[in-house]
Amino acid sequence: METVRTRDEGAVRLVELDRPDALNAFSTQLMDDLCDAFLDAAADDSVKVLLLTGRGRAFSAGADLKEMGRPPKSPKHGFAAFLDAIIDFPKPFMLAVNGMGAGVGATICGLADFVFMSEEARLRCPFSTLGLTAEAGSTVTFPRLMGRQQASWFLMSSDWMSAEECRDAGLAMAVYAANDLMPQTLAKAQYLAALPLSSLKMTKSLMMEPVRDELKAACERENKGLASLLGSDANKEALSAFMEKREPDFSGL
Repeated sequence: METVRTRDEGAVRLVELDRPDALNAFSTQLMDDLCDAFLDAAADDSVKVLLLTGRGRAFSAGADLKEMGRPPKSPKHGFAAFLDAIIDFPKPFMLAVNGMGAGVGATICGLADFVFMSEEARLRCPFSTLGLTAEAGSTVTFPRLMGRQQASWFLMSSDWMSAEECRDAGLAMAVYAANDLMPQTLAKAQYLAALPLSSLKMTKSLMMEPVRDELKAACERENKGLASLLGSDANKEALSAFMEKREPDFSGL
């Protein structure tokens, strides 16, 4: 079953995460399907802008924690290739954050060219409460967007940030009423899509070229950090607490 819906609005490729009952959590299949959506849009000359949003009340709850407790599935692409597809995406990439975003549902904002949020949306990086660490290049993108101290707090504390706080911190470009989010964001996407693709791609290339290798290196370091912490005592306690619907207790660790 497909976990991502795509349709074209003129030269705008609208991509929608489609696991609303799971709050659009990133399963292995969703990650692979979304990676395919980026690769397909990059190769399609009729597409000038990719606009990503979520179906239902959430943008994305991040990694599917229920899947973490099962035997791993063999991915078609995997997390590293998924991040490469976004970093290498040569056209404007917009986000319409329609609701709650956690984990990669928050850190993906640092990889987008433009982020627009519903006033009802909020973001959280729950890595410390999971006994894990940051990902998706956020250890590089967030300090640059928000400043070191605010980024450090956001990545370490597991606190929520409201849409207005994200905008004020530089993580989002604008905040709209929930009913206005998609019309306003789509209008901006179509405004860009009316411009020459060669110009859009060249400008993005010039902006990305100095930081592309740095972002990929950061993702590689983060993925190694995540791998080293997966299955640790803190991670096991966090996952047990999640399954048992209780608060984790790290006091004995």
